[in-house]
Amino acid sequence: MAKSFRNFIAGKWVAPSTGEYFENRNPADTRDLIGRFPDSGAADIEAAVQSAGRGFGLWSRTPAPARGDVLRRVGDLLVSRKEEVADAMTREMGKVLAETRGDVQEGIDTAFYAATEGRRLFGHTVPSELPSKWAMSYRRPIGTCGLITPFNFPLAIPTWKAFPALLCGNSVIIKPSEDVPHTVTLLVEILLEAGLPPEVIQLVHGRGETVGKALVEHPAVGVISFTGSTETGAGIGQTCGRMHKRLSLEMGGKNAMIVMDDANLDLALEGVLWGAFGTTGQRCTATSRLLLHRRIHDRFVSRLADAAGKLRLGDGRKSGTDVGPLIHEESRMKVERYVEIGRDQGAELVTGGRRPAGAKYARGFFYQPTIFAGVKAGSRLEQEEIFGPVLSVVRFNSFDEAVRINNGVRYGLSSSLYTQDVNLSYRAMAELDNGITYINAPTIGAEAHLPFGGVKQTGNGHREGGWEVYEFYSETKVCYVDYSGRLQRAQIDNYDA
Repeated sequence: MAKSFRNFIAGKWVAPSTGEYFENRNPADTRDLIGRFPDSGAADIEAAVQSAGRGFGLWSRTPAPARGDVLRRVGDLLVSRKEEVADAMTREMGKVLAETRGDVQEGIDTAFYAATEGRRLFGHTVPSELPSKWAMSYRRPIGTCGLITPFNFPLAIPTWKAFPALLCGNSVIIKPSEDVPHTVTLLVEILLEAGLPPEVIQLVHGRGETVGKALVEHPAVGVISFTGSTETGAGIGQTCGRMHKRLSLEMGGKNAMIVMDDANLDLALEGVLWGAFGTTGQRCTATSRLLLHRRIHDRFVSRLADAAGKLRLGDGRKSGTDVGPLIHEESRMKVERYVEIGRDQGAELVTGGRRPAGAKYARGFFYQPTIFAGVKAGSRLEQEEIFGPVLSVVRFNSFDEAVRINNGVRYGLSSSLYTQDVNLSYRAMAELDNGITYINAPTIGAEAHLPFGGVKQTGNGHREGGWEVYEFYSETKVCYVDYSGRLQRAQIDNYDA
């Protein structure tokens, strides 16, 4: 009998008000039932919001360094449970253990970074324009934050959102992707073990169209942070704009890696294999487009096809696996539709393009690493986010042309340039229209102490990670102290004529 998991609301693990559950199965082997998780409703969100309000009253009065101490203990617990959490993550999400260990490490890094920020929530002290008057600003918490997280980084992204929010003194309600509910359950258990007051954290499982919608629309939730599709994010943006909520959106990407004719091709080959097919292409930063200079195009495509064909598919928990499954059948069918679109639009299928044969793959959502050459700038294959192991190769003649191709999509998350020309490197950092640019590295690889996010339809201007996220989860308050003993009027002409 599979275990039935619960929500965490009002300091207790509780069944959903609906009485309904959904199954969570291993995408590498659907016979493996991880558990049944709450298919919650609006009533569960209402209970969570009421509890989070009480939690905020307590937590917001806790000194920020003390809040940081709790997150430091969370980091220590993640270190001690790293292998356990990574294994659970691979089981429910599919990516290989080396990647889920990295996912946990991002959570560890984020915890330790957040802990130090408890002593660094800087404001400003500035001179007043008037005598005998003190002027300053400081950061203070906002209230209850609703966090809606995706499947592809089941631990890292929830920690990117929750740890800064908590450090700033807010209470948190997490609605994780229904595809990866177990990992966030483990995270909440760790937060509680570390000493986080129970009503400061709420976990409500369920579907986006029910509990996600209820969370976004609740008037007592003043902050929403969402990672997911651009289409869903646009709808959330409309609601939050109408309700005057603070909103951070992290959405799609169609990231390009540019390889010049002077590049180290061995290094570039390693980079594109990792960028395109790591996490089975299910990253917002995945290398979805490969732009090759005409002088190295043919030989690089030949080497790339050979290397991609040798990548080993399988269960991410088994030694020797390079590429795991897609998250579910719907994702695999989407990849198949784009493979057909590529064929219909005249692109050349170089390798892959089908489900792998054999009994070992029959129970999972596997798809071969796929490469199309001859992809035209402006085609659907080159423009649209696929979120799977499909790489589109585009030939270009000059650096200026590569920049135009890179910038010619609606997204602007990550970009990459391989070259030995320092001048082109600096031009790329200035001219590639993305929130992140890598030189001689693939389009993936965020670090916890740097801001993460993109431009155009990738986001709405806010960043996750680094120092900027602490400004998102806190308000600036300005205070004046007038000790002159008389009325002094600011914003009045006090200067002699």
